[in-house]
Amino acid sequence: MKIVIAGNGLAGTLAAKALREQDERSEIVVLAAERHLYYPRPNLIEFVAGTLPLNRLFAFPEKWYGDHRIEVRLSTPAVRLLPAERKVETAPGERIDYDALLLATGASSFLPPLAGTDRKGVFTLRTLDDAHRILDHLSGHPRVAVLGGGLLGLEIARALRLRGAEVEIVEFFPVLLPRQLDARGSEILKAAVERLGIRIRLGKTTEGVLGEEEAGGLRFRGGEEMPADMVIIAAGVRPNLELAREAGLATDRGVLVDDYLQTSAPGIYAAGDGVQHQGRIYGIIPASFEQARIAAANILGKPTAYGGTMPSNTLKVAGIHLSTVGRIQAGPEEGEEINFEDPERGIYKKVVLERGKAVGAIWLGTKSGIAGITRAVHQNADVRKWKKDLLNEEFDFTLI
Repeated sequence: MKIVIAGNGLAGTLAAKALREQDERSEIVVLAAERHLYYPRPNLIEFVAGTLPLNRLFAFPEKWYGDHRIEVRLSTPAVRLLPAERKVETAPGERIDYDALLLATGASSFLPPLAGTDRKGVFTLRTLDDAHRILDHLSGHPRVAVLGGGLLGLEIARALRLRGAEVEIVEFFPVLLPRQLDARGSEILKAAVERLGIRIRLGKTTEGVLGEEEAGGLRFRGGEEMPADMVIIAAGVRPNLELAREAGLATDRGVLVDDYLQTSAPGIYAAGDGVQHQGRIYGIIPASFEQARIAAANILGKPTAYGGTMPSNTLKVAGIHLSTVGRIQAGPEEGEEINFEDPERGIYKKVVLERGKAVGAIWLGTKSGIAGITRAVHQNADVRKWKKDLLNEEFDFTLI
C-alpha cells in the first residue's frame, strides 16, 4: 500500500508516525512545502525569543525518518490532485500514484486588507523562514508593533521583548483573547503582560501601515498614528483549501470530512488545521493530534470514528500560564459561574457550571489544580457540594 501525505506539519508528521507504528510494510511519502523537517510551531516563539537554539527546534532528527522508512520530500509541495487517477502532482511536475492520500496542508497566516502590508518591515510568523526574516530585520529596528492581541500576538510580543525590543500590541477587540478569556480574566492578563514592559492598545481599528518603501508604524481609524520600525501581523490563520477546491472536493470554511475523516473523494482523508468536521474547524493542537491518529487508523482499514475534540488548551501566554477547557461563559438557563482572583499575583480562576455540573473552566496565572478541573469538565462531574472550596489552591480534586 502506498500512502501519500500532503503536508509535514503536526498532523501530517504524526499521521506518518501513527501509520508506521501500525503498519510496517506500507510505503509512506510525505510532501513538504517547507525546506525544513517538522518542528512544533510553538517552538518558533522560543527560537525568536532566543531561549531555544536552532538545533533543538525540530521534533525528530533526520535519522528518525530513515529509521522509520518515512520518505519526506522537502520543498516539494503538492500542487494538484487527480482523484479519478489516484495521483498527486508536485511542484517539480512529478505525478505520484497513491492508494490513500492524507491532506494535512494546514493553514496560512491571514493578511487583513490593509494598505501598506507589502512594505519592507511587515511580517507574519508561521514558518521557520519567517522567524529568520524577523530576527534579521530586528537588528536596527527596535520599535515593534504587533497587530493582533490573540495567543500568537501576545507570544510574539513577549519573544521580541526578551530580545530587547520596544513592543506595543494593537488589538481590534476591547479585550485580549476573547475566545479564551472573559472580560475580567482579560483585564488581569493585560495587567500582567504590561508588567513585562509591553504596551497594549485595545479597541483600535487599524487602517494601514505607515511609511513609503519601509514600514513606519500604523494608522488607525480617526487619523491617530503610532510610530514603529517594523510591524508583525498576527491576525489569525486561514485553512489552505486551494488543492481540495481545485480537485472538486467538498469544502466550506475548511475541507469537509465525515466521521472517519474521509473527504468527498474516495481514498482521500484530511486532518489538522484545514479540516471542517460537523461544521467546526478546531485549529488547536489537541484536535490535530487526535485527527492524525484517527485518520491513520482509517487509512489502514481500521474504522475509527472521530467524535470531535473538546476545546482544551494549556499553554503559556507571554510566559503566563493559561488553561481553558470547555465553555468559558455560563448559558442563559441554569448556568452558574464561580470565580477567584488575585490580581497582584496575576491569578484568575473560574468554573462554569450547568445544573451543578462542571462544563468549563479558565485557569490563568497558575497550573495548580488544572489537571483536576480538566478531568471534572471532561467527565461532566457534579461539583455542587464542593463549590465553596473548588477554587482553593489546596483543594483535593481526587474527591470529585
